[in-house]
Amino acid sequence: MLTLLQISNFLLIDSFFSINDFMEGLLIWIVLAFFVYVLLFSGLRSLFRRSNNEIGTLTLNILQTPLLIIFILIGLKIVFASLEWLESLPIIDRILTAGIVAVSTYLINQLFTEVIAYSLGQYAEKTEADWDDVLVPLIKNTLPILIYLIGGFLFLQTLGIDLSGLWVAFGGITFVLGFALKDILSNFFSGLILLVDTPFQFGDVVSLKDGSVAVIKSIGIRLTTLYLIESHCDLLVPNADLQSQNLINFSRPNSNYYYTIMVPIGADSDPSQAIKVIEEVILSHPDTLGEMNKKLVAIENFYRVTDQLLEGENNLLSKKEAGRQRLIAEEKVKVKLEEIKKAITELVSKIKFMEMEGLDSGEVREIQGYYLDIVRMVGLETVSEKQKGQRSLYLKESQNMDEDALISLVRNWYRNWQNDPDLIDADNEILENEWERKIGFLIKRMNKLLQQIVNANRGLSETKLDDYTKELWKWIEERFQTYALWQSPKIWVQELKLATNASVTHINLAVKFFVDNVKLEQCQRGNRIRSEVHGEIVRRLRQAYFYR
Repeated sequence: MLTLLQISNFLLIDSFFSINDFMEGLLIWIVLAFFVYVLLFSGLRSLFRRSNNEIGTLTLNILQTPLLIIFILIGLKIVFASLEWLESLPIIDRILTAGIVAVSTYLINQLFTEVIAYSLGQYAEKTEADWDDVLVPLIKNTLPILIYLIGGFLFLQTLGIDLSGLWVAFGGITFVLGFALKDILSNFFSGLILLVDTPFQFGDVVSLKDGSVAVIKSIGIRLTTLYLIESHCDLLVPNADLQSQNLINFSRPNSNYYYTIMVPIGADSDPSQAIKVIEEVILSHPDTLGEMNKKLVAIENFYRVTDQLLEGENNLLSKKEAGRQRLIAEEKVKVKLEEIKKAITELVSKIKFMEMEGLDSGEVREIQGYYLDIVRMVGLETVSEKQKGQRSLYLKESQNMDEDALISLVRNWYRNWQNDPDLIDADNEILENEWERKIGFLIKRMNKLLQQIVNANRGLSETKLDDYTKELWKWIEERFQTYALWQSPKIWVQELKLATNASVTHINLAVKFFVDNVKLEQCQRGNRIRSEVHGEIVRRLRQAYFYR
């Protein structure tokens, strides 16, 4: 039998070796952690900075501290596991595991709200879909709550706390809160419906049921924030109320808005002559839509008279020149679009003829050659690069773009528009962002069609190539449309006002015209133009003794 002294010496020796193993294991883990930290963060950060990878750099910045803490906690768990005498103290292992859960919960929340939401935000700016513009703020508002809720339950469970009673209590509380907070839940799910249905996007101008005009600013968990234009303040509307309203979206299908004013003329006036005067007034305003040639003539005639009356009004003269230059630039875009439409129509006819008996490699190359002619008209060029052992083609903006290329003409158009003296500083950014985004989408669309042409005889797209080409033109026509005949001013006799003896006292004319881009001038552009047009109509009709 071992004596008490021998047993004591044995325990001391065993404890010494355990502590020694602990220190060796801890030292090895520290050295390993140091090398991993240096290789992972220093090396990757340098790589991401050289490649201008903002997402990668942001991810490393978020991971740096939490991941180091998790790594240390895992190391401590492994090292403590080697100490057999600590098996009787499981609380230490639970505390370390709970610490890992807590830090991991924080890390996951940061990755979702900072990295993934940021990536989705950048993606949303590059896509034409509306749902992602609403999804990103909703993720940032709701996801942290869910992550911390789940993380909290796992944290308590890891510490050995019995959650069965807590789950029952949580279920009961949820049942009670479901009734108490039914309005809040209704607003939350209405927000989800708005996300799926996407009747608008941020920045759209809408009319509410009371007639007030507002701009969509953001959609929250419970409330949607609107900016009221007339009162210059924010309006917070519950999502359920907004989802049930009949909204008029002034920004769809485009940002041009249709205005109507009523103009009375005398009963003895010739309506046809009055309509002619009114149409000339509308066309002479640079910010209304109409046939280009007629507008240029009307602007020249109008300002020739007013220049003499208001000599020295520099703003008026600059308005004339800015409007004239913008219309000339817009007309050039329209002419180029007609050329592209003719070329695409011819390409569709060629594709239909070649598709009858299937496309071989030679026919695909021929179609590609015709398409590249259109590509050059737009202002793009082909670039060839090797990817995964295969050479592929893609399109990018031409380095030596012709002045009459579509992209060049569009940029010249919106830059002339920025010279409008009525615009405010923010409008320059609005116009540039709007049209540069459309140009970016155009390049993506044309790249997609190029790939469909290149691979036409390798899959199902062989018989659909003409449809894909027509879809491209339909998209271009919708996004880059400058002016259509149906957007010309419309004036007609609305009603005859009768006296008690059934004689006509005066005639009401309905005057309808389009205003370009209602979003500009803090959404007050339409009101200003309508007021100016109305005032000039009254002045001109009084001069002709038509106005009642």
